[in-house]
Amino acid sequence: MLDRRMTQFNILRGAVAIFFALFVAAIFVFLTSESPLESLRYLLIGPLVSVKNGAVSFNMRNMLEVLAAMIPTIFTGLAVCVMFSANQFNLAGEGCVYVGAFVGGLIGVYWDLPPFIHPLVATLVAGVVCAVIMLIPALAKVILGASEMVTSLMLNYVMLYVSMHFLNFHFANRSRGATMTHDFRESARVFQIVPGTSKLSWGFIAALILTVIMWFFMYRTRWGYSIRMIGINESFALYSGMNVAGMIIVSQMIGGMLSGMGGSLEVLGRYNQFLWLSLPGYGWTGITIAILARNNPGAVPLAAFFLAYLNKGCMLMSTKTHVPSEMIDIIQAAIFLFFAAEQFLSGYRQKIVVKTTREELLKQGNADIENGGE
Repeated sequence: MLDRRMTQFNILRGAVAIFFALFVAAIFVFLTSESPLESLRYLLIGPLVSVKNGAVSFNMRNMLEVLAAMIPTIFTGLAVCVMFSANQFNLAGEGCVYVGAFVGGLIGVYWDLPPFIHPLVATLVAGVVCAVIMLIPALAKVILGASEMVTSLMLNYVMLYVSMHFLNFHFANRSRGATMTHDFRESARVFQIVPGTSKLSWGFIAALILTVIMWFFMYRTRWGYSIRMIGINESFALYSGMNVAGMIIVSQMIGGMLSGMGGSLEVLGRYNQFLWLSLPGYGWTGITIAILARNNPGAVPLAAFFLAYLNKGCMLMSTKTHVPSEMIDIIQAAIFLFFAAEQFLSGYRQKIVVKTTREELLKQGNADIENGGE
């Protein structure tokens, strides 16, 4: 009973945190917009419906764009969920998305493979490369006791500038006016689910399938249990005989692999060449998604949809009413603040625990009396 009520409490706590985040956003909208009600309409329902000549209709194009935007953030959200579950605050998912996209893009340009096999191989190789890179902060943590937060944060920029070096001096297409690779082979493209209307590729289906796999891994396998137990109580996991060092390394390598796969699928499904010249930001969004999902892989797609929807709403609001598009950053910061605050609704949580415990003790006492009467 307690587990069920705590699940209900976590859902309520998340809903209240989102409400307060949107309330904070509404305050800023009223302060910066000349037509705040119209701005809020674009923010909250703009991606879902369109209004033309007084007629309201479902906006399929916008919703497809929202779903397309979810593809890389589902991967990074899953990656952060795994690492955070092991209490590893690894922040290198951002750099791994970039390297994964770069490696996948190069394979898409230079390798000659059959259709379907080509993007699959590119994505798997990108994931393996990023998993190997993640050995750097993982081994530094296990062997040297270095903070994975610091090493992984700095590693992002190492991955960016090393990739930029190879892009500029070895793989750039000199016939173009901007820095980018040659065009991807047609066999390397990730096909679109709805051709010609959006960039919603089959990577979206791959992301959902991987969500199921990671949920099963985290909650139905011995390795997933070990990762979660290390996150709950590392000392207990160590004294109970778990290979703590090995699972710390595994969790960070899985995080790197997932981030790299997401970057590869994003580039091969959305672009014709690799042309990123800076970190894309998907890794940082993945952190917010993992916090919203409370490190549960099964809730990652919902959290990714929520942020993608808000991002699209902020873009519409910025375009139509001139409210700064950075409003999404304010909303994410507010969500992070309320979710990370341990004391947020802690009094209500304590009341639930006390009430449930009292009811269970009373029920047990009545059962003992009945058994004694018999």
